[in-house]
Amino acid sequence: MFSIGDFARLGLVSVRMLRHYDAIGLLRPAHVDPVTGYRSYQAAQLSRLNRIVAIKDLGFTLEQVRTILDEKVSTEELHGMVRMRRAQLEAQIDADLARLRGVEARLRSIETEGHMKTAEVVVKKVSPVWVAELSARAASYDGEDVGPVIQPLYQELCERLETAQTRVTGPGIAYYVAEDDGSVMVHASLPVSAEPGGGHDFELVALPGVETAATLIHHGPMEDVGHTFQALAHWIEENGYRALNLAREVYLHCPENKDEWVTELQIEVTRPASSSGTGSN
Repeated sequence: MFSIGDFARLGLVSVRMLRHYDAIGLLRPAHVDPVTGYRSYQAAQLSRLNRIVAIKDLGFTLEQVRTILDEKVSTEELHGMVRMRRAQLEAQIDADLARLRGVEARLRSIETEGHMKTAEVVVKKVSPVWVAELSARAASYDGEDVGPVIQPLYQELCERLETAQTRVTGPGIAYYVAEDDGSVMVHASLPVSAEPGGGHDFELVALPGVETAATLIHHGPMEDVGHTFQALAHWIEENGYRALNLAREVYLHCPENKDEWVTELQIEVTRPASSSGTGSN
């Protein structure tokens, strides 16, 4: 048998934890000296200790741990629980990292206030184009919701176009349609040479042109697009325009290094008849 100290070291837990497990009946010592009260443990009890710690670290309460152990969870079932919990933790880490990137991008937007490159805004007409596209709904227009939706869409669209041997004729164009419930339909599209008709596992859409679009080039990853959007918003307001739709994103240059991305933002605008803003062309 092992003293409580030796057993704690072998089980990689604290003596205090073992005393607590004893107090609540989760892991009783193999023997308690009736005179000294010293606890002794057997090596075979390491198996139960391992299960207690593993299940507790999965996020279960000690009472739930007791119930699970009483039901004699097999090693295979425990491995399954660990795999499931690992997937949940990985998803949580990804979400937290995405949230952190969003906060950092917002801070960069704050830092650029007062230094926005509104002079680089160009007003132009955008021609209509035939595009192949895939669409899906995002919970909101927030980057945290849109990013996980649009990236798989483009990956799937490229694979389907390659399978169909359909030639892409221009840069990708993402556009968004707001829904009444606050969600948005995300459309990932690529200009193609395909003829309209059936038989495709993607949509062929005539993306309408825009008579008047306020445009601005964004350099860098889309996670940092906030300050460019804000510069465009300031220009639209200062020049007496009104935005009509959510922006289109034209991915002019998308190398593997996202810091080198070049994206044109296009917002359809109109100028109310009473406006006296000057604007630029």
